[in-house]
Amino acid sequence: MKSYQVHLIRHGLTDANLNGQYIGATDVDLSAEGVARLNKLKSEATYPYVDKIFCSPLLRCRHTAEILYPAHTDFTIENDFAECNFGDWEGKTADELKNNKDFLLWLKNSEKACPNGGESLKAFNLRVTSAFESLVETVVKGDIKDTAIVTHGGVIMTILAAFGVPRAKFFDWVVNNGCGYSVRIMPSLWMRQKVVEVYAKVPYNLARENDEESAYIVDLVRGTSESDEIHENSGET
Repeated sequence: MKSYQVHLIRHGLTDANLNGQYIGATDVDLSAEGVARLNKLKSEATYPYVDKIFCSPLLRCRHTAEILYPAHTDFTIENDFAECNFGDWEGKTADELKNNKDFLLWLKNSEKACPNGGESLKAFNLRVTSAFESLVETVVKGDIKDTAIVTHGGVIMTILAAFGVPRAKFFDWVVNNGCGYSVRIMPSLWMRQKVVEVYAKVPYNLARENDEESAYIVDLVRGTSESDEIHENSGET
Protein backbone atom coordinates (compact mmCIF):
# COMPACT_ATOMS: atom_id res chain seq x y z
CA MET A 1 0.00 0.00 0.00
CA LYS A 2 1.41 3.37 -1.03
CA SER A 3 2.18 5.81 1.76
CA TYR A 4 3.72 9.24 2.19
CA GLN A 5 5.92 10.58 4.98
CA VAL A 6 5.62 14.08 6.46
CA HIS A 7 8.26 15.22 8.96
CA LEU A 8 7.14 17.92 11.41
CA ILE A 9 10.16 19.86 12.72
CA ARG A 10 10.14 22.63 15.30
CA HIS A 11 12.42 25.64 14.77
CA GLY A 12 15.64 26.05 16.73
CA LEU A 13 16.05 27.85 20.03
CA THR A 14 15.42 31.62 20.34
CA ASP A 15 16.18 34.03 23.15
CA ALA A 16 12.43 34.24 23.73
CA ASN A 17 12.36 30.51 24.49
CA LEU A 18 14.98 30.99 27.17
CA ASN A 19 13.17 34.05 28.58
CA GLY A 20 9.77 32.34 28.71
CA GLN A 21 8.14 34.99 26.51
CA TYR A 22 4.96 34.62 24.49
CA ILE A 23 6.29 35.14 20.97
CA GLY A 24 3.96 34.05 18.19
CA ALA A 25 3.72 36.51 15.33
CA THR A 26 6.82 38.48 16.36
CA ASP A 27 9.53 37.69 13.81
CA VAL A 28 12.56 36.85 15.97
CA ASP A 29 15.59 34.95 14.68
CA LEU A 30 17.39 31.99 16.22
CA SER A 31 19.77 32.77 19.04
CA ALA A 32 23.49 32.01 18.69
CA GLU A 33 22.92 29.09 21.06
CA GLY A 34 20.01 27.96 18.91
CA VAL A 35 22.19 27.86 15.80
CA ALA A 36 24.89 25.96 17.68
CA ARG A 37 22.39 23.41 19.01
CA LEU A 38 20.94 22.78 15.55
CA ASN A 39 24.39 22.18 14.10
CA LYS A 40 25.18 19.85 17.01
CA LEU A 41 21.96 17.88 16.46
CA LYS A 42 22.67 17.69 12.75
CA SER A 43 26.18 16.32 13.37
CA GLU A 44 25.18 13.80 16.05
CA ALA A 45 21.81 12.57 14.76
CA THR A 46 20.07 12.06 11.43
CA TYR A 47 17.39 14.26 9.93
CA PRO A 48 15.15 12.55 7.40
CA TYR A 49 15.67 12.87 3.68
CA VAL A 50 13.00 15.07 2.10
CA ASP A 51 11.83 15.79 -1.42
CA LYS A 52 10.10 19.05 -0.54
CA ILE A 53 9.99 21.51 2.36
CA PHE A 54 7.08 23.66 3.51
CA CYS A 55 8.02 26.37 5.98
CA SER A 56 6.42 28.93 8.25
CA PRO A 57 7.13 32.47 6.95
CA LEU A 58 8.79 33.48 10.22
CA LEU A 59 12.55 33.92 10.25
CA ARG A 60 13.26 31.41 13.02
CA CYS A 61 11.73 28.67 10.88
CA ARG A 62 13.30 29.77 7.61
CA HIS A 63 16.72 29.93 9.28
CA THR A 64 16.19 26.45 10.75
CA ALA A 65 15.29 25.04 7.32
CA GLU A 66 18.42 26.60 5.81
CA ILE A 67 20.63 25.01 8.48
CA LEU A 68 19.07 21.55 8.41
CA TYR A 69 18.51 21.34 4.64
CA PRO A 70 21.03 23.66 2.93
CA ALA A 71 20.54 21.95 -0.44
CA HIS A 72 16.81 22.82 -0.46
CA THR A 73 16.94 26.51 -1.35
CA ASP A 74 13.50 26.42 -2.97
CA PHE A 75 11.37 25.56 0.08
CA THR A 76 7.75 26.71 -0.05
CA ILE A 77 6.54 29.34 2.41
CA GLU A 78 3.13 28.47 3.87
CA ASN A 79 1.69 31.39 5.84
CA ASP A 80 -0.88 29.21 7.59
CA PHE A 81 1.89 27.25 9.33
CA ALA A 82 2.86 30.40 11.27
CA GLU A 83 2.50 30.46 15.04
CA CYS A 84 -0.55 31.81 16.87
CA ASN A 85 -0.66 35.62 17.15
CA PHE A 86 -0.64 36.53 20.85
CA GLY A 87 -1.58 40.18 20.24
CA ASP A 88 -0.89 42.45 23.20
CA TRP A 89 0.73 39.54 25.04
CA GLU A 90 3.55 39.26 22.51
CA GLY A 91 6.92 39.57 24.21
CA LYS A 92 5.50 39.21 27.73
CA THR A 93 6.03 36.37 30.18
CA ALA A 94 3.38 34.56 32.18
CA ASP A 95 4.68 36.30 35.29
CA GLU A 96 4.17 39.71 33.67
CA LEU A 97 0.61 38.74 32.73
CA LYS A 98 -0.38 37.05 36.00
CA ASN A 99 -2.67 39.95 37.02
CA ASN A 100 -4.32 40.25 33.61
CA LYS A 101 -7.91 38.98 33.95
CA ASP A 102 -8.19 38.05 30.26
CA PHE A 103 -4.94 36.12 30.41
CA LEU A 104 -6.06 34.17 33.49
CA LEU A 105 -9.36 33.34 31.79
CA TRP A 106 -7.48 32.26 28.65
CA LEU A 107 -5.37 29.88 30.71
CA LYS A 108 -8.43 28.28 32.29
CA ASN A 109 -10.78 28.30 29.29
CA SER A 110 -9.15 29.47 26.10
CA GLU A 111 -12.37 29.19 24.09
CA LYS A 112 -13.83 32.15 26.02
CA ALA A 113 -10.87 34.51 25.87
CA CYS A 114 -8.54 35.94 23.26
CA PRO A 115 -5.57 38.32 23.54
CA ASN A 116 -6.43 41.84 22.41
CA GLY A 117 -5.34 42.18 18.79
CA GLY A 118 -4.44 38.50 18.67
CA GLU A 119 -5.84 35.21 17.42
CA SER A 120 -8.31 32.99 19.22
CA LEU A 121 -7.44 29.35 19.77
CA LYS A 122 -10.45 28.34 17.66
CA ALA A 123 -9.25 30.45 14.72
CA PHE A 124 -5.69 29.17 15.13
CA ASN A 125 -6.79 25.52 15.19
CA LEU A 126 -8.95 25.98 12.10
CA ARG A 127 -6.14 27.73 10.22
CA VAL A 128 -3.55 25.09 11.02
CA THR A 129 -5.72 22.02 10.48
CA SER A 130 -7.05 23.38 7.18
CA ALA A 131 -3.47 24.06 6.02
CA PHE A 132 -2.43 20.51 6.91
CA GLU A 133 -5.39 19.02 5.05
CA SER A 134 -4.41 21.07 1.98
CA LEU A 135 -0.82 19.88 2.32
CA VAL A 136 -1.92 16.23 2.41
CA GLU A 137 -3.89 16.80 -0.79
CA THR A 138 -0.81 18.40 -2.41
CA VAL A 139 1.46 15.54 -1.30
CA VAL A 140 -0.84 12.80 -2.56
CA LYS A 141 -1.72 14.47 -5.86
CA GLY A 142 1.92 15.35 -6.49
CA ASP A 143 3.14 11.91 -5.36
CA ILE A 144 5.68 13.57 -3.04
CA LYS A 145 7.19 10.75 -0.99
CA ASP A 146 8.92 12.69 1.81
CA THR A 147 7.94 16.18 2.93
CA ALA A 148 9.16 18.35 5.81
CA ILE A 149 7.18 21.06 7.56
CA VAL A 150 9.50 23.39 9.46
CA THR A 151 7.24 25.24 11.85
CA HIS A 152 6.43 25.96 15.51
CA GLY A 153 5.68 23.82 18.54
CA GLY A 154 2.08 25.01 18.74
CA VAL A 155 1.49 24.14 15.10
CA ILE A 156 2.98 20.66 15.51
CA MET A 157 0.96 19.96 18.65
CA THR A 158 -2.24 21.17 16.97
CA ILE A 159 -1.72 18.94 13.92
CA LEU A 160 -0.94 15.84 15.96
CA ALA A 161 -3.72 16.40 18.49
CA ALA A 162 -6.17 16.65 15.57
CA PHE A 163 -4.91 13.92 13.24
CA GLY A 164 -2.22 11.83 14.94
CA VAL A 165 -2.50 8.20 16.00
CA PRO A 166 -1.86 6.96 18.56
CA ARG A 167 -4.35 9.48 19.94
CA ALA A 168 -2.99 11.91 22.50
CA LYS A 169 -3.81 15.30 23.95
CA PHE A 170 -2.31 18.60 22.83
CA PHE A 171 0.44 18.79 25.45
CA ASP A 172 1.42 15.15 24.97
CA TRP A 173 2.97 16.26 21.67
CA VAL A 174 5.20 19.02 23.08
CA VAL A 175 8.63 18.84 21.44
CA ASN A 176 12.08 20.29 21.96
CA ASN A 177 13.58 22.92 19.63
CA GLY A 178 15.04 21.39 16.48
CA CYS A 179 13.10 18.18 17.03
CA GLY A 180 9.77 16.78 15.92
CA TYR A 181 7.90 13.75 14.62
CA SER A 182 7.58 11.73 11.43
CA VAL A 183 4.07 10.78 10.37
CA ARG A 184 2.88 8.35 7.71
CA ILE A 185 -0.07 9.15 5.46
CA MET A 186 -1.93 6.24 3.91
CA PRO A 187 -4.35 7.76 1.38
CA SER A 188 -7.16 5.24 1.87
CA LEU A 189 -7.05 5.64 5.66
CA TRP A 190 -6.84 9.41 5.36
CA MET A 191 -9.91 9.49 3.12
CA ARG A 192 -11.90 7.38 5.58
CA GLN A 193 -10.81 8.77 8.95
CA LYS A 194 -8.42 11.72 8.40
CA VAL A 195 -5.71 10.28 10.61
CA VAL A 196 -1.93 9.94 10.22
CA GLU A 197 0.35 7.43 11.91
CA VAL A 198 3.05 8.94 14.14
CA TYR A 199 5.90 6.46 13.74
CA ALA A 200 9.17 8.16 14.78
CA LYS A 201 10.80 11.07 16.54
CA VAL A 202 12.97 13.51 14.58
CA PRO A 203 15.94 13.58 14.35
CA TYR A 204 16.59 9.85 14.19
CA ASN A 205 19.26 8.16 16.34
CA LEU A 206 19.12 11.00 18.85
CA ALA A 207 21.70 10.70 21.63
CA ARG A 208 20.26 9.52 24.94
CA GLU A 209 21.04 12.73 26.81
CA ASN A 210 19.22 14.83 24.20
CA ASP A 211 16.21 12.52 24.27
CA GLU A 212 16.10 12.78 28.07
CA GLU A 213 16.07 16.56 27.74
CA SER A 214 13.00 16.33 25.50
CA ALA A 215 11.32 13.92 27.92
CA TYR A 216 11.97 16.35 30.76
CA ILE A 217 10.33 19.17 28.79
CA VAL A 218 7.30 16.96 28.06
CA ASP A 219 6.88 16.10 31.75
CA LEU A 220 7.40 19.70 32.85
CA VAL A 221 4.86 21.19 30.45
CA ARG A 222 2.33 18.42 31.05
CA GLY A 223 2.62 18.91 34.80
CA THR A 224 2.16 22.66 34.45
CA SER A 225 -0.90 22.21 32.25
CA GLU A 226 -2.51 19.89 34.78
CA SER A 227 -1.81 22.04 37.81
CA ASP A 228 -2.90 25.30 36.19
CA GLU A 229 -5.82 23.80 34.25
CA ILE A 230 -4.15 24.73 30.99
CA HIS A 231 -5.50 22.29 28.48
CA GLU A 232 -4.96 23.76 25.05
CA ASN A 233 -2.48 26.67 25.12
CA SER A 234 1.23 27.09 24.52
CA GLY A 235 3.72 29.90 25.10
CA GLU A 236 6.49 30.88 22.71
CA THR A 237 6.70 28.09 20.18
